[in-house]
Amino acid sequence: MAFAAVTLILLVLIALLAPVLAPHPPYQQHLDARFQKPFTQGFLLGTDSLGRDVLSRLMYGGRSAFIVGLVSTGIALIIGATVGILASYGPRWMDSLFMLLMDGLLAMPTILMAVAIVAVFGYGLVQVMLAMGIVFSPLIARLMRAELKRASGQDFVEAEILVNTPGPEIFFTAILPQVFPPLLVQLTSLFAAAITIEASLSFLGIGIQPPGSSWGIMLDNARDYLISAPWLAFPPGIALALAVYSLNTLGDHINDLFHRHH
Repeated sequence: MAFAAVTLILLVLIALLAPVLAPHPPYQQHLDARFQKPFTQGFLLGTDSLGRDVLSRLMYGGRSAFIVGLVSTGIALIIGATVGILASYGPRWMDSLFMLLMDGLLAMPTILMAVAIVAVFGYGLVQVMLAMGIVFSPLIARLMRAELKRASGQDFVEAEILVNTPGPEIFFTAILPQVFPPLLVQLTSLFAAAITIEASLSFLGIGIQPPGSSWGIMLDNARDYLISAPWLAFPPGIALALAVYSLNTLGDHINDLFHRHH
């Protein structure tokens, strides 16, 4: 857990401070220094096929990954929580309709759904974030609905209702604190999934577009040089693996803490 937490903090800090820490602009080409190996003077992780500094692109790629993860899970939270609350406390027909729509979205494979949405709205960073926000929202909606119904049936919540405690006060002080831990676990899982899917879409050429920096784009560029320049694939692959591992480990730890106290 400690390793995952420290790794995640370092990755986030490097991404946030990329404009300060990066030794070169991520798009700057050094055509006279193409395919420089790692630890070459001036290029700690070497250069790619266009002479761009791999370390700088790695830092900015992390920036893109965490922005996509944060915004897409934020969109999913807003949509999913709204649907979940309306389904829980609205009329029965609304519950049935919303859950039918959410089940319809969940029936499609996540990556195919993301590809379809990106195909409709176009390629780019904003489109990728919107696509994943829509794709992830049914998971949040179903979790929110289930947890709200569970929490609302607790004895102390019913006791609050009997003593005429205002509804909003019951929701924010008695119900929502019970919903937050499992919701946080789900969000960390979706954050990790968002980073992976963004890299996958960018690798396929339908996510973040060049000359933008993305770990997926870096892996796609490295694919053509796995024999002649294998070092190009390691930095983005390792960074992606560490980010996903750290987020999933953090989510598992939060889940363990939640179940330990219940």
